[in-house]
Amino acid sequence: MISQMRRFNRTVTQRIGALDDTFLSRGRPLGQARVLWEIGTGGIQVRTLRSRLGLDSGYLSRLLRALEAGGLVVVGADPGDGRIRTVRLTQAGLAERAELDRLSDERAASILRPLSGRQRGRLAAAMAEVERLLTASMVSIAAADPRHPDARHCVREYFAELAGRFDGGFDPARSISADDDELTPPAGLLLVATLRGDPVGCGALKFHGGAPTEVKRMWVSPAIRGLGLGRRLLAELEARAAERGAHTLRLETNETLTEAIALYRAAGYREVDAFNSEPYAHHWFQKTLT
Repeated sequence: MISQMRRFNRTVTQRIGALDDTFLSRGRPLGQARVLWEIGTGGIQVRTLRSRLGLDSGYLSRLLRALEAGGLVVVGADPGDGRIRTVRLTQAGLAERAELDRLSDERAASILRPLSGRQRGRLAAAMAEVERLLTASMVSIAAADPRHPDARHCVREYFAELAGRFDGGFDPARSISADDDELTPPAGLLLVATLRGDPVGCGALKFHGGAPTEVKRMWVSPAIRGLGLGRRLLAELEARAAERGAHTLRLETNETLTEAIALYRAAGYREVDAFNSEPYAHHWFQKTLT
């Protein structure tokens, strides 16, 4: 698999022109062209740009200095917060971005042109699948303070989705609690998944000493569902629970959350009798860790 991945990388970098000193014959390398594209027509915060592209701050600074020296971008303080740096394209930068866009279309067309209609369809489908799998590989999962803005975002979106899907809505105050203190070690933990610096999923545990550990707050952003993130989050929660000496995991869920029910069953959770009085639950599951 590693050998195949490396062959794929070599072929792609050669075919798209990433090896050329001047990408698309515009007098600048691919890195600078990519940054120009990502800045966009409306500008962007430098820290957001760095996170989105996964670049080292020093390397990004050098790229921005080169673009600024060429009169293509302007870097300055954010009008709303002087501590934050922003970057925007100049008129020359906007024109250069438009020309890169046109040339990129031509390069893509030159790749498709020699192929038959059937081959083009196969290539497009294969690229879409590769893009999805590479995106899945870019998601990172880490423990987070429940009070962190990323954690707050995930829980807020989780509540909003439940309110929209449950008959009669969802009121967190009526549900069994999973408050900040309960999801902070040693009482519990919260995992947050991020993609390009943005929070896209979460999952939590509540520990109860020798009693079964509860799985709480399982949520994945609709934008990236289908990439296996729910299964990854659940597996990571199980691993963290095992590290703490837990032998049994328990969870409850609503009948409208059919995707979650399918996930739990596929992951080896078996349905059991109700073990709590959660008013929004229709199904209760349990798994013994081995």
